[in-house]
Amino acid sequence: QVQLVESGGGLVQPGASLRLSCAASGRAFSRYPMGWFRQAPGKEREFVAAISSSGGRTIYADSVKGRFTISRDNAKDTVYLQMNSLKPEDTAVYSCAVAKIISSRPSDFSAWGQGTQVTVSS
Repeated sequence: QVQLVESGGGLVQPGASLRLSCAASGRAFSRYPMGWFRQAPGKEREFVAAISSSGGRTIYADSVKGRFTISRDNAKDTVYLQMNSLKPEDTAVYSCAVAKIISSRPSDFSAWGQGTQVTVSS
């Protein structure tokens, strides 16, 4: 089973950018869609973005569309989330996960990483 490790989070001011990375180990990373989710304290886990196995199709939550970009490099077994124009409401722990099909539903994903903290504050 694939294992995932997120990195790249940090503390930034509103309007700043961050790029998150999700490094995979295990079997057949390149054959599966990948997604990013986030969860803030006291809030439910929220879909952010997903990408098909080839990288040819992407979907985004309305709240991040136009600001965030998901991408992947299958040769490096890594998926990325480029986050621009960050807002305080983007503050959360961001986790990546594997799916069988491209989806925005948490129940369609498995092999979750432990997450990386993103804090946006002035």
